Amino acid sequence: MTVTRYALFHTSLGTSAIAWGERGIVRTFLPEPSAEGVRARLLRRIPGASESEPPGDVRRAITEITRLFAGEPVDLTWVQLDDATVPELHRRVYAAARTIPPGSTLTYGEIARRLGDVALARKVGEALGHNPFPIVVPCHRVLAAGGRTGGFSARGGTDTKMQLLRIEGAVLL
Repeated sequence: MTVTRYALFHTSLGTSAIAWGERGIVRTFLPEPSAEGVRARLLRRIPGASESEPPGDVRRAITEITRLFAGEPVDLTWVQLDDATVPELHRRVYAAARTIPPGSTLTYGEIARRLGDVALARKVGEALGHNPFPIVVPCHRVLAAGGRTGGFSARGGTDTKMQLLRIEGAVLL
């Protein structure tokens, strides 16, 4: 049985969390106003996880995520994700989303087209709605057709999505 560890960290938007195992990052959590809130959410998603000092690669990810929330353009494609429990289509969607640089956006349809089937647009949205790696897999950079916001399942919904895009300097219609 793999042991999952986690660390909380502070950002300009509140307290965030990251969880990891032997194969990489297993989950990230968007900031919340309180450490207690994000810890409780993490433990609901990953019962039995233990708080720990992060190893070097996780510490680097925390530093880079914190910089991104502060408005710096950061590349997180190097972060190793443990996506073994993620369905294959979701892995493909997440890989495509990870190619979107800070300040840029794509639509669900454009991601579907990159996957080879524009009819997958709704499935792309569903996959992003179940993204266990927000920010590292930048689901907030994916919009609905015509530049509409689309959904966002994180706390704060589309307001949070728009706030993240503004921080990154995205030009929105």
